Amino acid sequence: MNKKLITIVTPTFNEAGNVEELYQQVRGIFQNLPQYDYEHLFIDNASTDETVDRLKKIILTDPKVKLIINQRNFGHARSPLYACYQAKGDAIISLACDLQDPPSLIPVFIKKWEEGSLVVLGQKINSEESAVMFALRSIYYSVVNKLSDTELLQHVTGFGLYDRTVMDQIKSLDDPYPYGRGLIAELGYPVVRIPYTQPQRKRGISKNNFYTLYDYAMLGITSHSKVPLRLATMLGFLFSFLSIIIAFGYLIYKFLFWSSIPMGIAPIVIGLFLFSSVQLFFIGILGEYIGAIHTQVLHRPLVVEKERVNF
Repeated sequence: MNKKLITIVTPTFNEAGNVEELYQQVRGIFQNLPQYDYEHLFIDNASTDETVDRLKKIILTDPKVKLIINQRNFGHARSPLYACYQAKGDAIISLACDLQDPPSLIPVFIKKWEEGSLVVLGQKINSEESAVMFALRSIYYSVVNKLSDTELLQHVTGFGLYDRTVMDQIKSLDDPYPYGRGLIAELGYPVVRIPYTQPQRKRGISKNNFYTLYDYAMLGITSHSKVPLRLATMLGFLFSFLSIIIAFGYLIYKFLFWSSIPMGIAPIVIGLFLFSSVQLFFIGILGEYIGAIHTQVLHRPLVVEKERVNF
């Protein structure tokens, strides 16, 4: 009887301090799961440290490890999903390299999968990292869920197990810049959530900065909600209506008290700055949507490979 194949997908970028420990932890877990075969697929986003060299040394001793090296850094959204598309497993488990996604949950994911769940995801209920960042993420998820047409998954990073049929369905969408957790919600697959507390990063520094977090946050909004655009339209009507009322009121007031009411520049300046800032904000929102459309129209590949090792 053929064993079911599980593919572990791990994206890397300058994670030389973590790849060996992560590999050893995953290897140890599957030594206790002899009823399954597995492969560990790393995809490297053009690291500038020793990450690739250490992975190649691991591959020399373990044929279960595979490596894709990208031509450049294609970002935190495109590269992991591309690797999932290359996976051969009956189930694919996405696992970050920083050890903040606990590999110890892998047997739990597989157990739920064997019970019939097509998507099993880890959900952070707490984090040993910054409490401020965790709170900001909670606020963001609440806002996005109120704006979105579908209920998006909160405190879910993509860490989890996906059945082959689910991954094939996502691949068929051919999205050039995907918002993974949003796609799962959009497709409507039931999701089993496994709660965990995110540990602190042991080595290295997070590769997420303000720009990458902002980029992914806006991707979630523009991919799954038209509310900001409609809000801009409604506020435009509202402010136009208020402007007309204020203009007529000021005109009547001036006629009644012609000699005692100076024109004054303060109301003009305040009104100008108010309406200009509102206009600029919604032009920015419109730009985000146009940028998302532009990305879809260009339809560039998720990544361009430089090298494959052990395929």
